[in-house]
Amino acid sequence: MPKPAVRTGLDRLLAEEIHLLQGKRVGLICNASSITSDFVHAADALAERDDVNLVQLFGPEHGIRGDAQDMAIVTGVTTDSITGLPLHSLYGRNEASLWPPDELVSNLDVLVFDIQDVGARYYTYVYTMAHAMEVAGRVGVPVVVCDRPNPIGGLQVEGNVVQDGFRSFVGRYRLPNRHGMTAGELSAFFGAEEGIECDVTVVPMTGWKRSMYFEDTGLPWVLPSPNMPTVDTAVVYPGGCLFEGTLLSEGRGQTRPFEFCGAPYIHPQRWADATTEELHDAGYGGFHLRPLVFLPTFQKHHGQACGGVQIHVTDRVAFHSLMVSTALLKSAWRLWPQHARWRTHTYEFVSNPIAIDLLGGSEDLRHEIENDVPLKTIAERWTDERAEFDRLRTRYLDYSDDRRKGGKRAAAKSPKAKTTPAQKPPAAKKAPVSPEPIEEPPSAEETLSP
Repeated sequence: MPKPAVRTGLDRLLAEEIHLLQGKRVGLICNASSITSDFVHAADALAERDDVNLVQLFGPEHGIRGDAQDMAIVTGVTTDSITGLPLHSLYGRNEASLWPPDELVSNLDVLVFDIQDVGARYYTYVYTMAHAMEVAGRVGVPVVVCDRPNPIGGLQVEGNVVQDGFRSFVGRYRLPNRHGMTAGELSAFFGAEEGIECDVTVVPMTGWKRSMYFEDTGLPWVLPSPNMPTVDTAVVYPGGCLFEGTLLSEGRGQTRPFEFCGAPYIHPQRWADATTEELHDAGYGGFHLRPLVFLPTFQKHHGQACGGVQIHVTDRVAFHSLMVSTALLKSAWRLWPQHARWRTHTYEFVSNPIAIDLLGGSEDLRHEIENDVPLKTIAERWTDERAEFDRLRTRYLDYSDDRRKGGKRAAAKSPKAKTTPAQKPPAAKKAPVSPEPIEEPPSAEETLSP
């Protein structure tokens, strides 16, 4: 098998930075995507080492082996079936379960995080990382973050940022819908900008460039969650996830989730034509909306034929996932106002605000869709709300690109520095890299899962 162009933080931890774990009691937050470039799971790789004492595993949403569906409670299993190690779920029956217990973390010498993110603020794994940082910082345990590629690249940023009053597990911090950062970069951002005091060391990748999509890395793609089967899914997800806040299907229950969307009342050709015309008139391209009919096998509208579209991405650089999905929702509310509905059931442990407002980061997007606000006006609001993030983000970019340089972070200070108006918590430390340089209808609500 050809050597991958990119070496992940996990590969580098095992080969070059294992001293961070040697002789220590180690906890590991991982899932099915936590593999080396030659397909060895992180838990297995660490458990078989004599110089590392792996004592505790933590599983995020969807479980440690990635077999649980979205928002499915993961409880009842306290031992990993493969390694035999103690296992604690970080996605249980209530919101408090999203944080690891102090007593489990305080029993460790170091806590490792290694999970593949997909570059959208709704994807919960980076908040699992942040929650672990909060607890680890409180009990005095250092955290090691094994960095992985942002599979949809590190250049493009899209959307607004989450407003106060709308923070949740699908938007805990002031990130845009598509943030263009890696988990390692986000760990530093969370520490410095969100006030999480924790001693964090990031083991960076080598070879990754911000212009890369996942296929460019040469690394194997493993589903990081059950409905993220391909990189194509990840590309449309920053917009496609908005459908979770509606009673339209986001395509779960068939083979192309988030690329397919629709509902029983949708006329596929009318929807595709109306949405495409509005997007083209506003200057958006890089996509084709193909009319189709699909039959979900579970969740929304299961067993019912749904009219809809498949979002085909014809140019990833020109494609704006969030705007395409926003335009699709606007068309649905405009063409079928008697049928289009928002999800009002509890979503990610929150009943109020409703799901679309959590996903949109405020109630503004919902009102804009209902009132058919022009796309240009929506885009201008996003840009205005995101301005501070765009400025701050450059401080935490650890990787360069062929066309522009990544930002450089200041050297780490004391891990327990206090937050004051003049001094923020320190950036995460980086483990040294190897000598080679890093190149630059409403009743359908009853079908929803709990």
